[in-house]
Amino acid sequence: MKTESIFRVDKFAVPTQSRDAFMARLQVTHKTLGAADGCVQNLVLEQVSGAGEFNVVTIVEWRDTAAYGNARQAAQQRQRENGFDPQSYFRELGIKADLGNYMPMPEGVSSIL
Repeated sequence: MKTESIFRVDKFAVPTQSRDAFMARLQVTHKTLGAADGCVQNLVLEQVSGAGEFNVVTIVEWRDTAAYGNARQAAQQRQRENGFDPQSYFRELGIKADLGNYMPMPEGVSSIL
């Protein structure tokens, strides 16, 4: 049975004054994610040119939905244990977030675009 990767793509509009604090927290989070079972690749990207709303993008590829689900559960548990609320943190720092999961397009679809 073929399993398919799932991608977590998070985009952030981070104000200049919040960048250092946000990047420090992001570094810790992504170090943990990168070590999790089923993490295929883990990228943190910062916009260097162009006119986009979001200046930081993270892309984490998971082996399959089960690996993603396990990592998500573990991350949420760590947040509860540490008393960390991501939504409150984003509000505090003035960060706008667009978070979502993505699957690869079926073969052939991308060739018509």
